Amino acid sequence: MENPRILTTVVGSYPLPDWLAALPSEQAVLDATRVIIHTQEQAGIDLVCDGELYRFDVNHPETNGMIEYFVRPLAGVRADIALSEWIEYSRGAATRFRTRPPGVVEGPIGAGSLNLPIACARARALASRPFKFTLTGPHMLAKMLHDRHYRDPEKLAHAIADVLAEQVRNLEADVIQLDEANLPGHPSEGRWAAAAINKVLGAVPPKAKAAVHLCFGNYGGQSIQKGGWAMLLEYLNALRVDHIVMETAHRPPEELAVFKDLRPEIGFGLGVVDIKRTEVEPAEDIARAIERADEVLGSGRVRYIHPDCGFWMLKRNMADGKTRALVAGRDLYEGRHASSASRMPRM
Repeated sequence: MENPRILTTVVGSYPLPDWLAALPSEQAVLDATRVIIHTQEQAGIDLVCDGELYRFDVNHPETNGMIEYFVRPLAGVRADIALSEWIEYSRGAATRFRTRPPGVVEGPIGAGSLNLPIACARARALASRPFKFTLTGPHMLAKMLHDRHYRDPEKLAHAIADVLAEQVRNLEADVIQLDEANLPGHPSEGRWAAAAINKVLGAVPPKAKAAVHLCFGNYGGQSIQKGGWAMLLEYLNALRVDHIVMETAHRPPEELAVFKDLRPEIGFGLGVVDIKRTEVEPAEDIARAIERADEVLGSGRVRYIHPDCGFWMLKRNMADGKTRALVAGRDLYEGRHASSASRMPRM
């Protein structure tokens, strides 16, 4: 049986096991990561992820550590926030969905104690299939911080990008994915956001593939950004990337046509699972979504299928079911027998 044309993957996060939250420890994080990777492998996912548990912090459940993990260790960032800074930060339109600021930039940004290669190596060692490592992109990190040093989000994003690039240069993974969930609501910042993220994407090792995920947010199961993909096409075409991982299942069906104008050398990742719904999609629905994408974008344009965003806000049984549905739907579309999903794909 031939390997699948369309590969299945997850965006990144996975629901936190209750026992990890109840009794957190370094060993518990490793054990939970092992369970999450094995769950994906057992379901037949071609490109697995660590559930982003490497950034687990029981004190930041509402953000899944996607901001704090990266900015708190940085030199130039202070975690203690004065009342006046808290009030000033809360007035920012880009941060109103957050309950607290992640830190204050009070000096030049440096790597500090951030160490992504260690986190990546620990998770990769637990995987027997191709492995994807994810991190938050420089645009979102810059927009979430309270900046009292650069006082310019573009300059701050580039400073963060320099730090992330050095980290990424030393990662060992099959795919390295950067996540930007703030930019879709601020398309006018696309030019400098692309320049910043390309610094990081350009540091991806030659043996790995670079990917970018964009969505309109997922806080409390709700979208937090407004807008459409058409406004981001110039940004997408500027990316130095192997493929993009897009939220499309929760979006208007007619919006898919926007991606006809995506540079042909950029692989397209199609969101076929709506993480804001608790129902598990039938395989037939996923197969139809792929079929429609092939009709709109052209046969062979879809390279990956995946959920719209991370699974971390869903219950485990929902995430597990949606993960299995990805493989079943892909196999149904490709006319492959379900048992062949256990074959290793070429990356």
